[in-house]
Amino acid sequence: MGISTMALPNGKRVYYLRKQEVPVVYGQVQQYVRNGIELHPGDMLFDVGANIGLFSLWAAEQCQNDLQIYAFEPIPEVFQVLKRNAQLLPQNRMKVFECGLAQASKSVVFDYYPNLTILSTAYSDSWEQTRSTIRQTITTSLANPSDDEPADITLLRRFPSFLRSLLVNFKLNQLLRVKSVRCQMRSLSDIIRDHDVQQIDLLKIDVEGSELDVLLGIELQDWHKIQQIVVEIHNRAQRVDQIATLLKQQGFSKITIEQEPMFQDTEVFNLYAIR
Repeated sequence: MGISTMALPNGKRVYYLRKQEVPVVYGQVQQYVRNGIELHPGDMLFDVGANIGLFSLWAAEQCQNDLQIYAFEPIPEVFQVLKRNAQLLPQNRMKVFECGLAQASKSVVFDYYPNLTILSTAYSDSWEQTRSTIRQTITTSLANPSDDEPADITLLRRFPSFLRSLLVNFKLNQLLRVKSVRCQMRSLSDIIRDHDVQQIDLLKIDVEGSELDVLLGIELQDWHKIQQIVVEIHNRAQRVDQIATLLKQQGFSKITIEQEPMFQDTEVFNLYAIR
């Protein structure tokens, strides 16, 4: 699988690994800045679970490229694309780190999905839940046609309903072929200390089940540096409540929890927190 380029809806070209992921992810990342979350020129963004960097690139554009970005991606193949996309921004605006964030520095084996890179996870026991989430997302998309839906959904709708289940199973088996990849993890406070970070205006976390691990890697003396958080949460073991409680304890007074329409009836929620 090689690195190629394509144009985003705004006309700018980006590097990618999986072309089908780009329009879906580009539309989704714009949902991070809502419910009072704001970014302004001169701000500092931590993009945790950056994948190929589409959120970072979009956020930089909103701030006239006057945004300092630290972007983290642990999967080596995906990181190579992130590094190329970082070079599309003015020099030194985007620092990229070939690591994930966790409670402490360590080496972790990830389940890497080469055909669906955005779902790669440090939790190998989540395969069945991941499959269920994708299936439900497809079902929801089929029931709610839209002008900007993925081409695969439009094509699937043309088949009789009795064939759709077979086709969905076939597609899921393709998408969820997995490779084991060993990745390096660090704590967020390690990064803050090593790079003398004084303030994080927005901490964005999208890490496929590891979101609480990222937050537990923030030491007590560093919490006040973080002004806003947006995090995609996989609500296993009441994780939405756990994270909301933790953020309230750390001084985030405005917390909004919602579920995107495409994730209706799944475990995936977004949480927005403002200090």
